[in-house]
Amino acid sequence: MHHKVKIFSGSASMYLAENIAKTYGQDLGKVSLLRFSDGEFQTSFEETVRGTDVFIVQSTFPPTDNLFELLMMIDAAKRASANRIIAVIPYFGFARQDRKDQPRVAIGAKMVANLLSAAGATRVITMDLHADQIQGFFDFPVDHLYASSIFLPYIQNLNLPNLTMAAPDMGGAKRANAYAKYLKSDVVICYKQRAKANVIESMTVIGEVEGRDIVIVDDLIDTGGTLTKAADMMMERGAKSVRAFCSHAVLSGKAYENIEKSKITELVVTDTIPLKQQSDKIKVITVADLFAKVLHSVHNYESISSHFIVS
Repeated sequence: MHHKVKIFSGSASMYLAENIAKTYGQDLGKVSLLRFSDGEFQTSFEETVRGTDVFIVQSTFPPTDNLFELLMMIDAAKRASANRIIAVIPYFGFARQDRKDQPRVAIGAKMVANLLSAAGATRVITMDLHADQIQGFFDFPVDHLYASSIFLPYIQNLNLPNLTMAAPDMGGAKRANAYAKYLKSDVVICYKQRAKANVIESMTVIGEVEGRDIVIVDDLIDTGGTLTKAADMMMERGAKSVRAFCSHAVLSGKAYENIEKSKITELVVTDTIPLKQQSDKIKVITVADLFAKVLHSVHNYESISSHFIVS
């Protein structure tokens, strides 16, 4: 039996889900969100989902209402007898909490994985997790996509004569090296020491940057402190230009101010998280086509490996 597909969206990712559904070739399903005066809310599907493959699109960036709304939609689909319930989470929040890096802290990413499973999700589709090992927190399939499939063609079209890939910290070295291998370019790495979260104590660069067109790649940009400090430092050391490609535009605190004041030429992000404000330095590339193709493959039990350029 070939089950029907229905695509729904939480309120935080409606802009993206509409484009995914349009690219997929169908209308977005109807959902209602009832809010009570105390802030409590209730979700409900306004059409039958019995026996269908239900895809629910929702990034889980703050506030936590976005995550809880997704969980409630999953639970509603389960109780309405959906066949499969696939949580499409373009940006997976709490992913930075993937281990105990100090005593007496929660492993937030594992807790979220448990919540999704308990709610009734049977599969997760996400993109550029902060740590690849988060896939192991789930006891059901996780399709982990990479923004490299849309970033790499953009970088190639820039035709930068002295292209050099860069990692903003030691943790991003693997990603930067993968890009450099594909593009046959050099790679440099920034080494930083933090005084505390979001506060950098010192930074240096490992590798040659003088006369180079630097492209920094990372999974997300939060306050922009690390990225802009790295860009300014490289320009001071003789770099010709510095661009950055970050999958998830978290952009909190003074991020927009930091970007505008920095020497960075261009920041390229995806639309997994909507921008809070516009900037001439920030370019957004949509992931709607990529997710629509993967949804089609998942529904038809087809391989999605053809969508990976660099992983």
